[in-house]
Amino acid sequence: MKILRLRLAGFGPYKDEQLVDFERFDNDGIFLISGKTGAGKSSILDAICFALYNQVPRFDGSELKLRSDHCVAGDPTFVELDFSVNQSRYRLRRSPAYERPKKNQTGVTMAAATAVLQVLDDADGSDEGGWRGIAAKPGAVGHELDAILPLKVDQFLQVILLAQNRFQRFLLAKTEERRAVLRTLFNTGRFEQLEAALILRRKGLDEQLATSQRDLEQNQTVAAQLLRHDGPLAAPTAGWFAAAQHDLAGQLDAATVEQARTIVELATATDQHQSLLQTEQRQLRRSAAASDLAVLDSRQDDIVRERADLQNAARAARVWPQVRARHEAASALAAAESALAAAQAQREGDRPAETSGAAGAAGRSRTCAASVETLGQLQPIIDGLLGRLGALEDALADEVALPELDNEIAELLIEQLEGTRALDVARAEVDALPEQIEAITAEYSAAQLAAARQPDATIALDRAALTLAAAQTVTRLGSVLLTAQQAELTASGDNADAAAHYESVLARRFSGFAAELATRLITGDACAVCGSTAHPQPALGHDEPVTTHDLNVARSMVTDRQGQLVVAQNTVQSVDLRLAEARALTRGRGAATITAEHDAATEAHRLADRATSTLPDLQARLARMQSTMTQATASVEELRGQRDQASTAHAARVSQREAIFGRIAAQRGEFDSVRGQATHLHNALTQARTLATALSLVDECGAAEDAAHCRLRAQLAEEAFTDETAVLAARLDQPEIERRSKALRVHDDSLAAARATLTQPDLADLPTEPVDVAPAAAAAAAASTARDTALTVQSSLVDRTATLSVIVGRVGALFAASAQMHEMQQQVRQLADVVHGDEPNTKRMRLENYVLAAQLEEIVAAANIRLRTMTSGRYTLEHDDSLAFGGARSGLGLAIRDEYTGRARPTHSLSGGETFLASLALALGLAEVVTGQAGGVTLDTLFVDEGFGSLDGETLETAMSTLDSLRAGGRTIGLISHVDSMKEQIPATLRIVVTDRGYSEIEGGDRTE
Repeated sequence: MKILRLRLAGFGPYKDEQLVDFERFDNDGIFLISGKTGAGKSSILDAICFALYNQVPRFDGSELKLRSDHCVAGDPTFVELDFSVNQSRYRLRRSPAYERPKKNQTGVTMAAATAVLQVLDDADGSDEGGWRGIAAKPGAVGHELDAILPLKVDQFLQVILLAQNRFQRFLLAKTEERRAVLRTLFNTGRFEQLEAALILRRKGLDEQLATSQRDLEQNQTVAAQLLRHDGPLAAPTAGWFAAAQHDLAGQLDAATVEQARTIVELATATDQHQSLLQTEQRQLRRSAAASDLAVLDSRQDDIVRERADLQNAARAARVWPQVRARHEAASALAAAESALAAAQAQREGDRPAETSGAAGAAGRSRTCAASVETLGQLQPIIDGLLGRLGALEDALADEVALPELDNEIAELLIEQLEGTRALDVARAEVDALPEQIEAITAEYSAAQLAAARQPDATIALDRAALTLAAAQTVTRLGSVLLTAQQAELTASGDNADAAAHYESVLARRFSGFAAELATRLITGDACAVCGSTAHPQPALGHDEPVTTHDLNVARSMVTDRQGQLVVAQNTVQSVDLRLAEARALTRGRGAATITAEHDAATEAHRLADRATSTLPDLQARLARMQSTMTQATASVEELRGQRDQASTAHAARVSQREAIFGRIAAQRGEFDSVRGQATHLHNALTQARTLATALSLVDECGAAEDAAHCRLRAQLAEEAFTDETAVLAARLDQPEIERRSKALRVHDDSLAAARATLTQPDLADLPTEPVDVAPAAAAAAAASTARDTALTVQSSLVDRTATLSVIVGRVGALFAASAQMHEMQQQVRQLADVVHGDEPNTKRMRLENYVLAAQLEEIVAAANIRLRTMTSGRYTLEHDDSLAFGGARSGLGLAIRDEYTGRARPTHSLSGGETFLASLALALGLAEVVTGQAGGVTLDTLFVDEGFGSLDGETLETAMSTLDSLRAGGRTIGLISHVDSMKEQIPATLRIVVTDRGYSEIEGGDRTE
């Protein structure tokens, strides 16, 4: 990294614009920045640091007050720095926030802080037209510089810019202050984070151990409850839990033995009680059987009568079917005779109509020749009528179906015509659909392609709009800048004219003083200037005298012209900055090209939007068309099949109707319809059949009545009944028979059961007196209660033993885990204590201090190489890691070894010059180590601010020789001092002078570019 060029104005003591070209000193290697105390030598370094890092070393922790107090309202304030990093040249312009005049000249406003970063693209290093903008806002510039600059601000102040009294601070600092500096330079905060992580880990393990102990105590409390232990508990150990488990197991064994004993006693008592209960039940059965037998024996006469009545009823039941059959046969014969008379009367009344109808039919014959007919005469008539009706059945069915067939024929004709029309319409629709589908498909594909470009079109349009706005700004600001520059030129000329006029008026005023005094001389009076009373040659005035009013007018004009010039310069600066930002966005393209790109992007975005909006509608239309095509094709085939089916069915039905109509005409004869003729024949057939049935029924009933009489007489004789009256007297209905039979069966069963019970063997040897079962029942109940109590105790102990076993297992795992955790906790605690600087760390050196101590040893080694040379081998720095006073943290102490005494002593015991030499050596050593830690970057510039005035001539010569050795490799070193002897040793000089008006100027650097 190399500092190349500095331009500043309105900064610190510098009111007007100043330029320093550091490249002019490349051949010299060392140059001196000299000037009076307070002239502004250190302000040059402040300007460099402000430009690069927006910070100033002398304003650490306080508000930046960088604007020159000499500036009037409207004077610009900025710092412009050229520097190079890795063969790339950068230009950085930065302005702090400060008050400036409002554009309407009605007051002041706060100008915001600005920053612009550019890079030179030309390889030859030319400044003409090669600068390209990188960032144009303070935040963006800061981000870019973080990536470009190889050093952070603290490293920069320790390596490149050794600010006034800053490097001595590191030598004389306390351990904590030195640690803060080294920590910033070497970024060792990660070791502090490691230390914090170890402490957190230790605390976490402590908490886990405490949690484990609490778990053990909670488990011990639960185990004590299982043991029914109410006293105080000892500390939970594995032995305590083992003893508890053994104690509870003993209780369980005793409870198990007690449970077995009570079960045996309960079984014995239960057996005794059951035996007495059985004896009691047998005694009760014996008494009940004897009582039942006595009752049954007392009802024996009634049972005999009941058995006789049931026997008579059984004989009457066997005769009763014949009695009932005889009555039914007589009733059936009477009904048949009545029906025969009615049938004969009806046939006699309808015979002429039958004869007339029969005479009119084809092939008719006389069905009955006499008024009284027999079965033999009726049968031929019935057969003839049946034959004629059978011949009419098909014709009758055809006649019934004929109207429905006519309707079906009409419907089929309509269906055929409608199917033909629908088929023609569907064919036309199917023929038109392919062309429509093809057109929509093409339109949908084009819309998909256009919609896919929408995201890119949106991005391109946004970028084109931004670029177009920047191009328009460039065009507008170009003319504005030209106008502003012309106004600045005019204001500069007016300012120069006003200044020249003021100088002329002032000169006339000075030259007219003598003539003005001469007019006041009086002969004999002393001259106010020389004191002489003789006035041989009084001065004469040749021009009009200049008054104070004339001077005030001229001075006011200068002030006005200067204000106008500042406003014009600020305007040019503001427009130039905005123009640079806009040009960075246009990337050098013209307004016409950017406008064309924006128009193209707008059109592409419009087409993409329109395609995106129409895409769903086109997709839906295409899907509907395709679905319609599929449905229409299927509909054509379906309609064609329906039309053909209707045509075939219509032709078949027409042919069927013609055949049916011919058959009906042949069968209806002289009647209007086949139905009329069939009705007439049915009536005749019904009458003939009714008469034949009545004749047959009379014959059958007469024969049945005779047979029933014969069977009744035989059955009465067989069952020993005299007549039907005796049968009726003995007869019982079936429910009564069943009731009486059931009562007899119950009596017989009860009698047999009572006798069988009394003869059972287990009732033979029973005691006469009833047994007492109450004592045995009480003993069994007491044994059952004892058994239940023992079971409850044993079950509780089983559950408690199982629970305790689980607790013991869990506690065993806790003891094992706690042991491992305790071992890990001890290791982590020891490690955390060592890292934190606690016991057993005897030096009380924290890990970060240990790492920084290693870095400090490297810095001391590098510093001693130069310190031995500058002090002729007398002094060397030593790293002091001894324990600090009062147990404070140690490891970063510094001491100075004096070879004259062979002892080390504190660094603050050095004299002013010795302190400067040691600080300079330490700062240079620190710079070397930091450079190596920063990735081996090349540092081509070094600034050292003050401190040389405390050295004697010989020591100064040695220090200069040491600094001169740093020029190797093309490094340029800038020294800030007001020591006169250094001016003689260093010919290359920047001299800071203070003008009569109080602000400073730089001599030795070009004032213009």
